[in-house]
Amino acid sequence: MDIPTKIQSLRDELNQHNHNYYVLDKPTISDFEFDHLLKQLQELEAQHPEFFDENSPSQRVGGSITKNFNTVVHEHRMYSLDNSYSTEDLMGWENRIQKILGNVTLEYTCELKYDGASISITYENGKLKRAVTRGDGFQGDEVTNNIKTIRSIPLQLKGNYPPKFDIRGEIILPFAGFEKMNQELIEIGETPYSNPRNTASGSLKLQDSAEVAKRPLDCLLYFIVGNNLPFKTQYEGLETARKWGFKVPSQAKLAKNMQEVLDYISYWDVHRHNLPYETDGVVIKVNSLQHQDELGYTAKSPRWAIAYKFKSEQVSTRLNSISYQVGRTGAITPVANLEPVQLAGTIVKRASLHNADQIEKLDIRVGDIVFVEKGGEIIPKIIAVSQRGNEAEPTKYITHCPECQTELERKEGEANHYCPNFYGCPPQIIGRIQHYITRKAMDIEGLGGETVALLYQNGLVKNYADLYDLKIEQILPLERMAQKSAENLINGIEKSKEVPFERVLYALGIRYVGETVAKKLAKHYKNIDAIANASLMDLILVDEIGEKIAQSVIEFFENPQNRIAVERLKNVGVQFELKESNSQVSNKLEGKTFVVSGVFEQFSRDDLKKAIEDNGGKVGSSISAKTNYVIAGENMGPAKLEKANQLGIKLISENDFILLLNG
Repeated sequence: MDIPTKIQSLRDELNQHNHNYYVLDKPTISDFEFDHLLKQLQELEAQHPEFFDENSPSQRVGGSITKNFNTVVHEHRMYSLDNSYSTEDLMGWENRIQKILGNVTLEYTCELKYDGASISITYENGKLKRAVTRGDGFQGDEVTNNIKTIRSIPLQLKGNYPPKFDIRGEIILPFAGFEKMNQELIEIGETPYSNPRNTASGSLKLQDSAEVAKRPLDCLLYFIVGNNLPFKTQYEGLETARKWGFKVPSQAKLAKNMQEVLDYISYWDVHRHNLPYETDGVVIKVNSLQHQDELGYTAKSPRWAIAYKFKSEQVSTRLNSISYQVGRTGAITPVANLEPVQLAGTIVKRASLHNADQIEKLDIRVGDIVFVEKGGEIIPKIIAVSQRGNEAEPTKYITHCPECQTELERKEGEANHYCPNFYGCPPQIIGRIQHYITRKAMDIEGLGGETVALLYQNGLVKNYADLYDLKIEQILPLERMAQKSAENLINGIEKSKEVPFERVLYALGIRYVGETVAKKLAKHYKNIDAIANASLMDLILVDEIGEKIAQSVIEFFENPQNRIAVERLKNVGVQFELKESNSQVSNKLEGKTFVVSGVFEQFSRDDLKKAIEDNGGKVGSSISAKTNYVIAGENMGPAKLEKANQLGIKLISENDFILLLNG
């Protein structure tokens, strides 16, 4: 046998043994025999470096060092899921789906919701190409070298697979491995890890992949995205992924109706405690991929999927004190300081009390024994008083800001108290600058929240415009600031001048103007001056902008200090004008709104939508009186067809659309 054939034969054999052991849990050789084969391969590869393959099983041991993890934009956005907590929530979700799809028979795929770190892995020609963390859903960190050390993730696929696709899953740390890691730490006198989820997530960002390889991480895959996929349902997708070599949990089930979904939830609410890893709920997905396409997405979540969260674990502990935090908008949040207690895998010392109404409703007093749970298994909250302490008088909510002593205000109809000292209250000033530099906003590399606080405390910045006046010599005396880090900070601030207008608008921190609203305003008005000079009625007429948002925008620009800050940012070169995308081909469809429904032959639905936008048109998510055309494909949803007929909206085929484009 020649050398290349021998090397490939060993790689194939080791890949199969990895699959048998880590995916099928059915090893066919001993660890000693596996190590012997691996050593043979490593020796041959060392002797013949010309046959190096980054996806060889020998590369799973790690050893590469990643100093900085590259930010990668997801080709297909990673959405978050809406949560539900009751049968009523699920029935309401099903009713909403039926309204969109019409009276169709629905099947659902039920899968356990794994508590780990989300990952998106790209395969090209059957080889693992790239692995990216979820990040903010739009972009994440590339952690390919670390992911390759997880032996349940195939480096080379089996069978017939598309030339390119992404597969989504969850990186988890099984209980047994987590306990073993902690026992080893305890034995050498180190602090043990707090919970499997955070440990798994932190492992993905270790710089040395050899250290990641030592951790018993696992990966459970559950969703494939790409073009021309060889299956028509979510459940078929899971079975197909399993055939290609992925570790797909066997607990997934096809449910013929909502009652079967509820039966699945009831079963796993009891039996989840027997699983070897953490799970906090069930994910229910509409099974048909065509129906998924029809349902589409909201700004944050797919309409065709929902997470049912199991009832939260509760514990009781003592309320030692109540403190008050000031947010960047001036909102006051009361915080319960608790006697430390173990809850859902973490030590809880603090919990949110939300607002004055909540404290009054629960009649919470310092010294009480209280019930604490994790809301949605994430944020601890007090849900009731278990036993009254020695405090005879009800808790009196503070009347003045704990930071600047300004008297608090509470607007009619609002739950929160606010500190009105918007430009003089330190946490508000620091909070606004911290918001300005975040990844979703200006993404200033080299500048973190703690450094912002240091800059403010040393009198170097009082608002975000001051960042652009900073000099290296001003920064160097700060704590933990060396020449290189100071240079990185200044370079990061300079680079932020390239950030597009819609993110700059979000970064300004206008109340109620989140990412989606900022994009809407930027696209409609094109530049900051047009927004600043818009009337209340003009703003309200913008798609999806209500009176509350419009009023907040007006108030922001009525403030002289905000206008001065914006002018200063303009003068240093921050982007305050929308740069039209170079991808726009024409404006032939300008002023026209299209809704896309059904399955098409010449376009994918995404390509069709892109073609509309590239030619100046707008894609609507649902049919309304503002819709000009419905592009109707095969198996168009009956509800959309009925709505289009009722409103007299013109239905066109994809060929009609092509003729429309050709003028």
